[in-house]
Amino acid sequence: MRVVTAGGHGQIALLFQRLLAERGDQAVGIVRNPDHTDDLRAIGAEPVLLDLERSDVDAVANVLAGADAAVFAAGAGPGSGAARKDTVDRAAAVRFAAAAEQAGVRRHIQISAMGLDRAGESEMDDVFRAYLVAKDAAERDLRTRDLDWTILRPGRLTDEPATGRVRLAASVPYGLVSRADVAATVVALLDDPSTVRQTLELVSAD
Repeated sequence: MRVVTAGGHGQIALLFQRLLAERGDQAVGIVRNPDHTDDLRAIGAEPVLLDLERSDVDAVANVLAGADAAVFAAGAGPGSGAARKDTVDRAAAVRFAAAAEQAGVRRHIQISAMGLDRAGESEMDDVFRAYLVAKDAAERDLRTRDLDWTILRPGRLTDEPATGRVRLAASVPYGLVSRADVAATVVALLDDPSTVRQTLELVSAD
């Protein structure tokens, strides 16, 4: 299986691309910083240099051509302002999904977040509100597309080791989940057609 990941140098992305490579799949990670390419090669992934914020749909579709699946794991990250939450967490996700349609890559997983309905809370920080609004808009766009999509909404992320014990459902109580368990869940979702056109929340469990 050839899997192309947007945001290939993200913490979760590096973990699940390593899992893909270890089982013999072809992991391709899109990165915009050339300094990150060696990190992808070190885990067995193929890096592709492309700036998703500035590229057009055709350029992204060229990278996706021939892939079996696409995973959107990009994000503006901590320290970025409200403007980049929109250009990365929304606009880049929309561009990536449009490119997948154009390239004929039907299987599509988008990593989102739990608690998107909190954006209307009056006491919320403006940048975090922009993040939630952007993620929500990206989800809404993906649901309109002719793709075999799955939206994964992890809870609060931790750096704890993988446990292999999670709760995955349309709605779960808010909680913690390790990035390693999110990564393993992404790999499992790629293999499970029953999760197509579902929005699933994920937290650690017993």
